[in-house]
Amino acid sequence: MHRITLLGKPGCHLCDDAREVVARVAGELGVSWEEISIDSSEELREKYWEMIPVTLVDGVQHDFWRVDEARLRAALST
Repeated sequence: MHRITLLGKPGCHLCDDAREVVARVAGELGVSWEEISIDSSEELREKYWEMIPVTLVDGVQHDFWRVDEARLRAALST
């Protein structure tokens, strides 16, 4: 079973857009997902600050800045 992680931060409009796509795709495919603020960890903040929102699939970076719905669906189909 796949798992999606969305890394973002409060007040990020791109994160809001990404959240909508992730929630829709995860809901339709029955995949669990979580959202983590990069402000929760200095390591996350340093690594992803200029890339948010970042989407991870099974812990591996999948997308950043924007979530491509078709690409996310394809990754979850394997």
